[in-house]
Amino acid sequence: MDRSNPEPLTCEGVEVRFGSLRAVAGADLAVAAGEIVALLGRSGSGKTTLLRAIAGFERATAGEIRIGGRLVESPATSIPAHRRSVGLVFQEYALFPNQTVEANIAYGLGRGSAARVEELIRTGQLEGLAGRYPHQLSGGQQQRVALLRSLAPRPRVLLLDEPFSNLDAGLRVAMREDVAAILRDESMTAVLVTHDRADAMAIADRIAVMEAGKVIEFATPRDLYFQPTNWAAAGYGGEAQFLSATANGGTAETPLGTVTLANSFDGRCQVLVRPEWIMPAPGVAVRVSARRFEGAHSRLTLAAPDGTPIAMTIASTAPQAFEDHFCVAVRQPVPAYPPAG
Repeated sequence: MDRSNPEPLTCEGVEVRFGSLRAVAGADLAVAAGEIVALLGRSGSGKTTLLRAIAGFERATAGEIRIGGRLVESPATSIPAHRRSVGLVFQEYALFPNQTVEANIAYGLGRGSAARVEELIRTGQLEGLAGRYPHQLSGGQQQRVALLRSLAPRPRVLLLDEPFSNLDAGLRVAMREDVAAILRDESMTAVLVTHDRADAMAIADRIAVMEAGKVIEFATPRDLYFQPTNWAAAGYGGEAQFLSATANGGTAETPLGTVTLANSFDGRCQVLVRPEWIMPAPGVAVRVSARRFEGAHSRLTLAAPDGTPIAMTIASTAPQAFEDHFCVAVRQPVPAYPPAG
């Protein structure tokens, strides 16, 4: 396959204002060539506005955006969107209803594009569907056509704005795998905007967590889950609960006994203990003050010896019931942070 020529993308101190509102407030981002990065955040965090600034749809009031080292956006410079060689995939797909799959993918390509279109149809596993129209396709097939159309001209960077938001849960999982495979097959530099943690974890090489217009954490999915450097970003990697503790280098004393720390710390602190990191094991005796069935797993509320309420996740087949007493331990090294407040 004649693959794309991926380019690195950098954002340095990017600010985007709408009147007095700073939608993006000094965001920094460095995406390597061929890397897939997810912008993860709540509504209003600035992730979509940053994406639009990269695409050329919003002006930066401060900072710089570079693609392949070339300055494309700053307060003094703005390369038009159509000259940035950036591909876009929107959540609405925006397919042409009166054109076939083949024609949609070929849109924007010049003469002699048949080989490229055929290549992409194979990549997207759409063989036999080239002559169909969008309304004759499933949601997942429409998603793939939209992605392939954006990849067809071999852009330097591909931007995806909530591409799975219109899909049901079962199809969403399958499409995450399909999209990731296609992007890696094309060696594409890509930035994905999502508010869904599972989307980001499944697809991205690294995740940029955004809050209040800034990137507060930039880490691999594994590091965001096991050892976020910023306590405020911990909730984006999974359910977060913090326990008061006293640290002594590599260990800390907590309501669940002594835990091993993932980072050295001394003195009063708070430690991140995700509910699924707590295991039934010889350790501290606790009481089950509540149990809630959630399908394959159940959620327990534990009363620690000092009365601290602590959440724990266990398999729904586990025997622990309301008012039961049993022992638990935390076997996973946990990150420590300065005490809250």
